[in-house]
Amino acid sequence: MSEINNPCMTCGACCAYFRVSFYWAESEEAGGVVPQSLTEQVTPFLSCMKGTNSKTPRCVALEGEVGQSVSCSVYLNRPTPCREFDQSGLNGVGNTACDRARARYGLPPLDVDLPMIDVGAFTPELAEVHQAD
Repeated sequence: MSEINNPCMTCGACCAYFRVSFYWAESEEAGGVVPQSLTEQVTPFLSCMKGTNSKTPRCVALEGEVGQSVSCSVYLNRPTPCREFDQSGLNGVGNTACDRARARYGLPPLDVDLPMIDVGAFTPELAEVHQAD
């Protein structure tokens, strides 16, 4: 997805709603890529991004205003939870966590564009082929 069409570039709600916890070895100190100075230890095995382990979380790497224009100062070196967090609607799949974070900031849920299926292309002959598989 291009940055021009990426709703995350005007959102950032997830970065200011959730604690971003990850395995401690993802930090630079342990040989990972997440800048050590932007992390804090949560347990002996978990770290989190600074700013996200509070009652009103906001990741220190988040730049800009939530719901307006945002970016991540360590995008290429972000931890696994950030890499794996998909916007709601991506590839036709909803993400209730994304929707909750957006709602916290008064943002509407993103549309879930489900893929269109051409029912005219589905014939009894195709059904027999699929059943044989």
